[in-house]
Amino acid sequence: MNFEFFTARRIIASKDYKSSVSAPIIKIAIAAITLGMVIMLVTIATSVGLQKKIREKVSAFNGDIIISNFDTNTSDESQVAISKNQDFYPKFTSVEGIRHIQVTASKGGIIRTETDFEGVVAKGVGADYDWQYFEEYLMEGRLPNYTENLHDEVLISSYLANRLGFKLGDKIVTFFLQEEKENKTRSRGFTLVGIYDSGFQEFDEQFMLTDIRHIQRLNNWTEDEIGSFEIFVDDFNDIQTIGNQVYEATPSTLDSITIRDKYYSIFEWIDLFDFNVVLIIGIMILIAGINMITALLVLILERTQMIGILKALGSTDWSIRKIFLYNASYIICVGLFFGNVIGIGFLLLQKYGNFITLDPKTYYVTHAPVFIDVGYIILLNVGTLLLCLLMLLIPSYMVSKISPVKAIRFQ
Repeated sequence: MNFEFFTARRIIASKDYKSSVSAPIIKIAIAAITLGMVIMLVTIATSVGLQKKIREKVSAFNGDIIISNFDTNTSDESQVAISKNQDFYPKFTSVEGIRHIQVTASKGGIIRTETDFEGVVAKGVGADYDWQYFEEYLMEGRLPNYTENLHDEVLISSYLANRLGFKLGDKIVTFFLQEEKENKTRSRGFTLVGIYDSGFQEFDEQFMLTDIRHIQRLNNWTEDEIGSFEIFVDDFNDIQTIGNQVYEATPSTLDSITIRDKYYSIFEWIDLFDFNVVLIIGIMILIAGINMITALLVLILERTQMIGILKALGSTDWSIRKIFLYNASYIICVGLFFGNVIGIGFLLLQKYGNFITLDPKTYYVTHAPVFIDVGYIILLNVGTLLLCLLMLLIPSYMVSKISPVKAIRFQ
């Protein structure tokens, strides 16, 4: 092995190698591997980042699993009350993989100003609400405080604030229809303390977060009556399994649904990214492999005399093939190195600079999100190296077809 390795290194370092016909071919092969690695890194990082960011935004407004009354319709505007006094609340210990559970209640309303109006869904939350996502989305002001007495503080999106002309500290008058009294409405005055922007316009244009006790009073519910439970899981990849277990663990009067089922079209769309990623990676590795096959064949033809001499000295075909495979490995590693430097550098610029913007109406985000993970970077590099070398095994077989006598006289 040492003989083949050092022979390959001497070939690479030799002056005639650097000035030979194969030099441009080698440079093209390195460039192809570099470009392919950059494209693969960017594809995986942005695809996974976009999937993760969209999922987080859907979870922020709904939780990962929703438990509600069977009679509640699919919208958030009208809910049938359920009791908060359940065996699984406040800790869902009977099912593993659940990180948090919280209570919510929603009611449709209309925000009215002197010149305009807008329909909203007032989502009531309590002291157990997990604000981690909205801390990231908060643009102005602060998050409401619902841990003490009843508050009139609310959080609305920048979309609604700009559309209706609201600023921090303004009073927001909202009218709610009383279902038990036809054509009767009740109003509530809220104080705007925070403005958020999730970039998910489907949610931003409708949700207003308020104290759950307002919704309970508007619906004439008791303190123990709520609209739904929202559950967050530790690993979203296990959501379907955990969702089935939650359904089995809840009483027969309650229904549970995962956000994958509730927003089926959104998750079907982002699942298509996985196919696109595999397709792009396959194409890039194939292109890199074809370029390396061409480079290897040129190297073998250029070193025909050397192959003949080595065979005459007693070297086996496999030992000579390994010389060229080591040479090819070095070329691939050079391409991977430059590809990683350029690709990871570009991803870091996007992660902290956000210079690539997207249309939130189409992609649900304002900037291309990036997810960088050492695991998939290592796997991508190792996989590319191994697949390219496997593709080179067949062309390297050409060495065994070279006759020592003819090769030594080859010009």
